Amino acid sequence: MAKTGYTLPVFAVAAAKAALMVLSPGAEAPKTVTLDLIPESGEIPIHQVAPLDATCALGITLSDPGDNLDLTRNTPIWAWVKSTPRQSQPLILEAGEGLGKTLTGEPAIYHYARQLFERNLFPLIPEDKTVIVSIILPEGRQLASRTSNAAFGILEGLALLGTSGISQPLSSADHLDEFRQDLQCKVKNSPHLTFCIGNNGLVVAQRLGIPESAIVQTGNWIGALLVEAGLQGAESIRLLGYQGKLIKLAGGIFNTSSHIADGKLEIISAAVVRAGGDMATVEAVLNAKTADAAYLEIKERGLAELVFNNLADKISQNAKNYVKKYADSALEIVTILFDRKGEIITQNNPSLGLGKGTGSRGSGG
Repeated sequence: MAKTGYTLPVFAVAAAKAALMVLSPGAEAPKTVTLDLIPESGEIPIHQVAPLDATCALGITLSDPGDNLDLTRNTPIWAWVKSTPRQSQPLILEAGEGLGKTLTGEPAIYHYARQLFERNLFPLIPEDKTVIVSIILPEGRQLASRTSNAAFGILEGLALLGTSGISQPLSSADHLDEFRQDLQCKVKNSPHLTFCIGNNGLVVAQRLGIPESAIVQTGNWIGALLVEAGLQGAESIRLLGYQGKLIKLAGGIFNTSSHIADGKLEIISAAVVRAGGDMATVEAVLNAKTADAAYLEIKERGLAELVFNNLADKISQNAKNYVKKYADSALEIVTILFDRKGEIITQNNPSLGLGKGTGSRGSGG
């Protein structure tokens, strides 16, 4: 059976909590800390923790994502914690070395991670004190260079990102159940949902100003969650994802894991033919090493807008048909495709309201 683990924010909060605990007079260094993971709880091992002086302490944890293929496995997470006289707020979060920053210079600590810090540290902070927490990822810059973080506006390191503390293996049925439960909860308050494919989709959704209460992460289980949305009475779905992943739906592939099916270059090639492209363009697409490289080949030939507009329409239509077939429900489907830099390539059905910042339809090709 696949082993679950925890997401990176959990280990950052655990290190901070351990450091804050040893600042209490007479406190012993904990070997584990219990965290409220909202709503679950977890017992997190502490690698090392020690006070540095009467007001400062350092806690260290090691990332354990379970059986996920995660480049942060065994990465050390340091939390430098300092207690000061009460300022305007009880808790200040800072980005130390290796923790990314946004384009505006803010620590790349997103909503769920901030909730974790507040839920677990606030009860330990005296009323007359403010606690400053600086998260340090010694290997963060190196690991970030192996991701597309910088393209999505996360600079100088990794982000504390996610919507859950539990890291389920993506192939696990438990992971699908987690997504399904999140959808069931959110559709009660918002019949208009946004499906984010991957963490990059989540970053783009946040940049577009889409409220978190309407965001559902899907992993590779797009088809199953579309059907669930139909069964739960959703009215519309905004599909938001990297084009090399999401265009699989244009070929009728509704589980987007590359271990199950790929065909993205073939799907793009077929769209090139439908748009009137010549065989040289088709060959260039089929010989491209990535979907982004294929997109750039098409863009250079002036066909990107037509090709990807058609693909977005095909994705929406296939998704509507899929929901109708398996849930006997009519859903409006909006498709937004972006490239590896997080730039919108195309979107359809703009009249349905896509949130601020999405711009008009078109790839600029």
